[in-house]
Amino acid sequence: MKNNSTDTPKMIGFAAYSGTGKTTLLKQVIPLLTKHGLRLAIIKHSHHDFEIDQPGKDSYELHHAGSCQTLLTSKYRSALITENSPQQEPELFNELKKLDLSTIDLVLVEGFRHERNLTRIELHRPSRGKPFLHTEEENIIAVASDESLDINLPLLDINNPNEISQFVINWLDN
Repeated sequence: MKNNSTDTPKMIGFAAYSGTGKTTLLKQVIPLLTKHGLRLAIIKHSHHDFEIDQPGKDSYELHHAGSCQTLLTSKYRSALITENSPQQEPELFNELKKLDLSTIDLVLVEGFRHERNLTRIELHRPSRGKPFLHTEEENIIAVASDESLDINLPLLDINNPNEISQFVINWLDN
């Protein structure tokens, strides 16, 4: 699959309440999708403040000296650290603009549960006692769960990353 710079790659999100296993599942699904030849980008929403560098490191100290954007780069990887407004949550489509989408076939989105314009797979564990998301949101196309559910959407096994990655591949090909 080749994406050219004028195309926006497809996006699919994984939405669930905290503690459901979004990151755990994605860590298993990502290698399966890349083995299929897909070039992926990941956008993960966090409700917490975080640091990707450690106090005492030059890049940390330079960033915290007052820079609004810091690009940490080496021959192995680069990381762009930007300061966001603490008064508002990031918007998915604004964050998407920060990526080089010309090299990407598919963007996987973890979180952004309240984003209404994103096709998503809901992860649901009945033992957590949380309500369904798909009953309130029309962009959910499947539910992955660890129990049998009586729903009107495709039901995937949350513990079967092969099944979930194949569902994503089939969705992408349509």
